[in-house]
Amino acid sequence: MTTLAVTGHMDLTDEAVPLVREALDKVLADHEPTDLVGVSCIAKGSDSLFAEAVLAAGGRLIVVLPSRDYREAKVKPEHAPTFDRLRAAASEEIVMPHETANRTAYEAANAELLRRADRLVAVWDGQPPSGKGGTADTVQQAQAKGLGVTVVWPEGAARKG
Repeated sequence: MTTLAVTGHMDLTDEAVPLVREALDKVLADHEPTDLVGVSCIAKGSDSLFAEAVLAAGGRLIVVLPSRDYREAKVKPEHAPTFDRLRAAASEEIVMPHETANRTAYEAANAELLRRADRLVAVWDGQPPSGKGGTADTVQQAQAKGLGVTVVWPEGAARKG
């Protein structure tokens, strides 16, 4: 069994989405589908693209929700159908013991991802951390734990803003 967790940017440009998805498909193609487990918080952007790629590859999806109110408090209407579809497709769902979605809840969810992972897949532009709980911070935590990190940032990928 190979368990891959994901961290990545939420603010991918529309043009970056298919590029990132194709790159994720290539990463996952190296794994036997029956042995593949993906762990994701299924947030908008990288987390959901990874979850979709895991399911498309024939792997199992484990969803980690940072808090009990995450769906209501943080999932935007345009992402809700994808979020709900991925949540329903998951073979397991873990809800962290936090009532509200906040920095502490996100850090706990990231810690749970890393605890379960054999390797971290990071959809990351390589920029340094902008604060606790972000993509770069999660990459640093994985490296500190001795987890291997596969960085996915294909040519042409960009973030909004």
